[in-house]
Amino acid sequence: MYLHLGGDVLIKKEDIVAIIDLEMTKISQINRIFLSKMKNYHKNICYISEPGREKTLIIAINDLYFSPISSLTLFKRSAFNFVKE
Repeated sequence: MYLHLGGDVLIKKEDIVAIIDLEMTKISQINRIFLSKMKNYHKNICYISEPGREKTLIIAINDLYFSPISSLTLFKRSAFNFVKE
């Protein structure tokens, strides 16, 4: 299955490592350091929205995506199943 991140961007759900609310990176120094290291580590960074309008960071296996869609909305769209039945 795929998850729509905004614009024309779709990625496979199984490639998603984390969905992070960028407001959280503004609160803590450790979160800002983490974001900085992720930007340095990943070569493929995709900005889906206009600069300054990013709400969510999606960490995929090989890429980083900055989306204008809220982390809660993306999480609901993804319909992850944490409990296996």
